[in-house]
Amino acid sequence: MEVINAIGRRKAAIARVYVSEGKGNIIINKRPLEEYFTLPTLQYIVKQPLELLGVTGQYDIKVNLDGGGFKGQAEALRLGIARALVAINAEDKAKLRAAGFMTRDPREVERKKPGRPKARKRFQFSKR
Repeated sequence: MEVINAIGRRKAAIARVYVSEGKGNIIINKRPLEEYFTLPTLQYIVKQPLELLGVTGQYDIKVNLDGGGFKGQAEALRLGIARALVAINAEDKAKLRAAGFMTRDPREVERKKPGRPKARKRFQFSKR
C-alpha cells in the first residue's frame, strides 16, 4: 500500500496526515502521540476515527501539525485521519459521517473592529 495523505483543519490549526500500513504508531512532528498530546482526552479525540472503524493497529500515521492551540490541533488531526481512512476505503464514509468526524468545523475567530476593545464588546457608555 502506498502512502495516503489528507489535510484536516480546525480554527488556525492545520494537520497534514500521511497514512501507511504498519503497527499503529502515530508520530506527530517527529514525536509520539503520547508525548505530543499529554492529556488523555486529546489522545482519545485523535484516536476516535480509528477506534470507530476498529483499525487501531493496522496503520502507521505520520503528521505535520502547525498553528492553533492543542484542542484545535487535536480536532484538525481527527478530521485529517478520518479523511485519509475514507481515501483508503470509501465504504467507511457513512460511519464516520454519522459520528461527525467528516465535518469541517467552520467556526473561526471573529476579527477585532476599530473603535472597540474586542470583536463585539463596546467601551462603557457614558451619558454625561
